[in-house]
Amino acid sequence: MRLLLDGRGERADRGRAEGQARAARRGRRGGLGLSGELPEVHRNATLALMVRGSDAPGSLNALTRVIYEHGANIAYVDIVDRKDGLSTVHFELDEVGDREALIRDLERLGGVQTVDQAPSFAKVFGKRIIVVGGGAQVGQVVVGAVSEADRHNIRGEKISVDTIPLVGEENLSNAVRAVARLPRAVALVLAGALMGGDVAEAVYEIREKGIIVLSLNMPGRVTEAADLVVTDPVQCGVMAVMAVADTARFDIERQRGQRY
Repeated sequence: MRLLLDGRGERADRGRAEGQARAARRGRRGGLGLSGELPEVHRNATLALMVRGSDAPGSLNALTRVIYEHGANIAYVDIVDRKDGLSTVHFELDEVGDREALIRDLERLGGVQTVDQAPSFAKVFGKRIIVVGGGAQVGQVVVGAVSEADRHNIRGEKISVDTIPLVGEENLSNAVRAVARLPRAVALVLAGALMGGDVAEAVYEIREKGIIVLSLNMPGRVTEAADLVVTDPVQCGVMAVMAVADTARFDIERQRGQRY
């Protein structure tokens, strides 16, 4: 049993090394956003803080001023849990010098109740794959994506799968464009029976911003706009995860424009 576990660990290490090498090659080649990597700000975040305090004008300004005075850079910020005049601000920071001093100065601010450290979203949920389209097709893609993500997550990766069933060109094109604004989103799967028009234009736009796009084989121009077209929805979900996983022996750049 020990030998088997050691062998798995070695294979996982080799897989991660190969994934990093592929990422380096993709970075040198450039092109239409075929990275599958987390944005640098999320990869480099070294400190995540949950600051609970008064929900009032100027509160965020006071917090960010303290962060600025400590020379830290804000990689991500979100305001959550707003109720009863209070809110929690989630910061992910890099270039943090003395984190204990930063936390003390935040706690001294008027209106701040608590400052707690937390793992970053990159460490908890990792890379995000978004599946958009018709409910039946989305469900089948998710079966493949979650099954494949499980294989890589037990090796130490963090890949999560988010979905929304949608119909209508406007709804779909809005959702596609929004993927490029979602934190840690690296890939999109279009799962439907007919997509074209502005949806295809949106696909081109987010690919330019570094999002990998896979599509089911369907009528419409999205199959021309996507990086990869796969007929079987379960297999499409599997390949979406393989395209972004560091521990997968799969290079999306070599598959661009293919149909399966």
